Amino acid sequence: MKKLLLIATGGTIASKYTEKGLSPQISAKELLSYVPAAGDFCEIDAIQPFSLDSTNIGAPQWLALAALIEKSYISYDGFVICHGTDTMAYTAAALSYLIQNSPKPIVVTGAQKPIDLAITDARANLLDSLRFASHDRAHGVNIVFGGSVIAGTRAKKERSKSYNAFSSINYPQIAVIQDDRIVFYIDDKGQRKAPLSFCQKLNDRVFLLKLIPGTGGSVLEALASSYDAFIIESFGVGGFPDYGDGSFRRAIARCLAAGKPIIMATQVTHEGSDMTIYQVGKVLKDEFHLLESYDMTLEATVAKTMWCLGQTSDYAEFRRLFYTTVNHDILFA
Repeated sequence: MKKLLLIATGGTIASKYTEKGLSPQISAKELLSYVPAAGDFCEIDAIQPFSLDSTNIGAPQWLALAALIEKSYISYDGFVICHGTDTMAYTAAALSYLIQNSPKPIVVTGAQKPIDLAITDARANLLDSLRFASHDRAHGVNIVFGGSVIAGTRAKKERSKSYNAFSSINYPQIAVIQDDRIVFYIDDKGQRKAPLSFCQKLNDRVFLLKLIPGTGGSVLEALASSYDAFIIESFGVGGFPDYGDGSFRRAIARCLAAGKPIIMATQVTHEGSDMTIYQVGKVLKDEFHLLESYDMTLEATVAKTMWCLGQTSDYAEFRRLFYTTVNHDILFA
């Protein structure tokens, strides 16, 4: 029987209604009391490092979770993190970079409704997560939600209220869970050769600039002194608008001269970026050798940029790390 550690961090799954709205109040041990069937296939310890709405979770909490798992790693066969859904994809992506090549499963889950309600997805999601974390073929960082198992770098919340809130973007689901059966679509546990590694550094001085018609490069210049890297979410396959003033070209040149990476991403969820297709992208990509996210999710792009910045200040090394595939995050680079 596998021994698991349940790590509760708050979120809707652990919330109760108050006069000011839902807020996390249910403890880790209380969460387990709603899934007694888990005792048939695993032993579970529970811990609660913090209790937050996921809107309030960021790099400090990601580092704390990674450190907690590293400290406990030898004592458990797998880990299940209960988390709010709003930033769950960011957390799963960040943990994919902070804990690489884990032969043990690290599962992130949550719910759209609190676990103490009569009608809720919480009990099914938690039981599925514990079941998946107990499976011999499970490994690495994954989200388990709505019967789907999604690589930690490929998940995106696409529905704000429905139980099937998360989708796997530009990559197949790892598995599906139907009742007590797990059907694997991708089973690569024995194929991984790289050793387990933990990272302890992130740099969250990263800004995401979402372009709208009319946005000029002066916005990028105004932000340049406050951030160490920029992700620019452009239209279609990716490009910079030119309104005749050359503002983006000047802003890009100044940022890169200051050693601040710029990554082009797309506002389109599926199929990724390719700046070489249109002149509005190709000219500047060729001139500045800009990075782009290709088929990566926005959440993975953000988390990976923070991770790369935390590992190096050298642009060439940043570029190498950014284009190194981690937990299925990028295929087309």
